[in-house]
Amino acid sequence: MSQMTNNFSKWYIDTIQKADLIDYTPVRGCIAFKPDSYEIWEHIQAEMDKRFKETGHRNAYFPMLIPESFFQKEKDHIEGFSPELPWVTEAAGEELEERLALRPTSETMIGHLYSNWIKSYRDLPVLINQWANVFRWEKKTLPFIRTSEFLWQEGHTAHVDEEEARKETMQMLSIYKEVVEGLLAIPVYDGQKTPSERFAGAVDTFSIEAMMKDGKAVQAGTSHYLGTKFAEAFDIKYLNKENKHTYVHTTSWGTSTRLIGSVIMVHGDEKGLVLPPKIAPTQVVLIPVGPWKKNPAIVEKLDEIFAALKAKGIRVRLDDSDQSPGYKFNEWELKGVPVRIELGPRDLENQQALMKARDEDEKVSVSLDAVIEHVEKELEMMQTRLLEKAKAFRTENSHTHIETLDELTTHLEKSKEQETIPGWILAGWCGDDACEETIKEKTKFTTRNIPFNPPTTKHTCLNCGKEAKHTVWFARAY
Repeated sequence: MSQMTNNFSKWYIDTIQKADLIDYTPVRGCIAFKPDSYEIWEHIQAEMDKRFKETGHRNAYFPMLIPESFFQKEKDHIEGFSPELPWVTEAAGEELEERLALRPTSETMIGHLYSNWIKSYRDLPVLINQWANVFRWEKKTLPFIRTSEFLWQEGHTAHVDEEEARKETMQMLSIYKEVVEGLLAIPVYDGQKTPSERFAGAVDTFSIEAMMKDGKAVQAGTSHYLGTKFAEAFDIKYLNKENKHTYVHTTSWGTSTRLIGSVIMVHGDEKGLVLPPKIAPTQVVLIPVGPWKKNPAIVEKLDEIFAALKAKGIRVRLDDSDQSPGYKFNEWELKGVPVRIELGPRDLENQQALMKARDEDEKVSVSLDAVIEHVEKELEMMQTRLLEKAKAFRTENSHTHIETLDELTTHLEKSKEQETIPGWILAGWCGDDACEETIKEKTKFTTRNIPFNPPTTKHTCLNCGKEAKHTVWFARAY
């Protein structure tokens, strides 16, 4: 087992800090996003936002402070979130008449407002998304993955009936899968959450689940069909075409900055970050080498390449600092920059440059005449390579042969002895919450989701051996 996987948490924190992505703040569990990490989020945001708008959604913004009474209206919702809520009890030196929660999610506030906005079938559907920060007072924190405050988007829609609302729920899950696989190069399993894992107040929750390099799972995005639960709680009714008042059917869906943590954990290596080209703040770094200060033609040529790459829309940096080339190579590899171009006196004389992809071991010589074309092609190829590597890793660490809890326990003991990662297992589940809880207690494996397209179907329950109602992914999770 490598140093990286042997102490994955330490590797993760070290990588984040050395890549200068965050800083800690005096408030427990709250981090400052430094420019590189925030720019990664901006690229994710831009791709998501484009797709939301293409499917008819519009952005709005809702208050961060939510009255306590709003949470009391939906029983399951308050039970699910109350342990994590931070409260505002005083303002301007006076105690507030009613406590205000810092939003953990906005269903309650938006439900209250939708009851004012929606009066007739002509007002539907309402398709709104919000880009915001939310608060969940976590006991155990990890930058990006689990923090007391984080950034996210939350979509909230209202529809005339169940069919339309369910169609929306699945459409948004599909968008999440496309973006996470296509932009972040992270393969995911899409499926339905078990009742114990679904969102507080939802009828059904669906998720995309991603495997990290330590074999743990990250829930990378969720989409919820809320039925009429929040409509009944907040009296969101509309006058239908038959002139009768009826409850709307609502959905909510979200992804967050834990996607940044997922990128680090899926693609990173012993040297640090490895960023997919589509989200890298700097896609190409140009580095002069050798006695370049005595040879102005080297920097002139790099300036020319810089301008040409920038004209192509490629995010490029020229590192002409006085640090040694070795230091620069190491620094930019730590930051995960996809492509490095080196140019020295001999290279210039031979009309070529050296190109190094972050995920490849060897440097290659490229003609200066064709360097732009080579860079464009390499960025595209690296994006594909990263997804394929992550898929191969997931396949290698997904186990479909385990049929009983004893077999799972043996598998875990063997993994510990051999210092390998336990990965995920695909197993049967009878549908009984008690069996799910027993598996969790004995192995710390939780149900990730009931995949839409499992690689195989399981027929007996992992715990009790009875007939399986579902084939489920089980894993330890963040």
